[in-house]
Amino acid sequence: MPSGPSRLPSDRLLTVLTCPLCRSGLTRADGALRCPARHTFDIARHGHVSLLTGRRPATSGDSAAMVRSRAAFLRAGHYDPLVRAVAALAAGLAPADATVLDAGAGTGHYLAAVLDALPGALGVGLDTSSAALRATVRAHPRAEAAGWDVWRPWPVRTGCAHLVLNVFAPRNGPEFRRVLRPDGALLVVTPTPRHLRELREDLGLLTVDPGKEERLRRTLSGAFRLERAEPLEFTPELTGEDVLSLVAMSPSAHHLETGRLRCRVARSGTPVRVTASFAVSVYRPLASAQ
Repeated sequence: MPSGPSRLPSDRLLTVLTCPLCRSGLTRADGALRCPARHTFDIARHGHVSLLTGRRPATSGDSAAMVRSRAAFLRAGHYDPLVRAVAALAAGLAPADATVLDAGAGTGHYLAAVLDALPGALGVGLDTSSAALRATVRAHPRAEAAGWDVWRPWPVRTGCAHLVLNVFAPRNGPEFRRVLRPDGALLVVTPTPRHLRELREDLGLLTVDPGKEERLRRTLSGAFRLERAEPLEFTPELTGEDVLSLVAMSPSAHHLETGRLRCRVARSGTPVRVTASFAVSVYRPLASAQ
């Protein structure tokens, strides 16, 4: 069996990433990325690289099962109106050859749509989950991925990104601002309290905090100005298996036992139309927050 990665990080990716230990540039060397101080980070067979060092986060991100569920749900097209909205906004926010960072990339589904809309762009997904990283590099020929905890300072060059995506993922405002160019943009998607309201009580799903959007704006206000915020709501029809995939890909998966969930889905009756409700927001960096 051949050893080493089957796909190598591109030269362009090396202009984005830095060593997380000393902030120097990285080069390819013997199936790994290495900085001048010889800090070395292995390239996985699928082509992603983990820059996480000894201080691993408390969780390693989405499990392989969660990633499979999310991929199946998104492939079925249930969130396609959101995917199209994100891609259309990105096309108006960044040049065709942009550098796009996806903070908490998941399966890379939204990043891939953005790369289709920006035909010369490089996409870089950051995530702690190895399964998510594998999915991201498979999502698009110009999508690459690095293992990283987005709550920590990013191993990314200052001012290198034209666009940062943040779709249902943790938000690190200072790092968003640092990595963005002065003329760059931050594109954030959050669920509203109406999201999946038909399923919450019957299935015991976690609720969306009504103050989440306002708290997001306060968090970003010191470094960003809100340029636009657009509501997006639609009602996909879901089968029982769709509902199971939807729950399995969400934070509620950590709180619901699979057998009990299946019983609740069976009792609730499917197919069912559910409310998919989101806030899609565009932020611009403040010059004073350099």
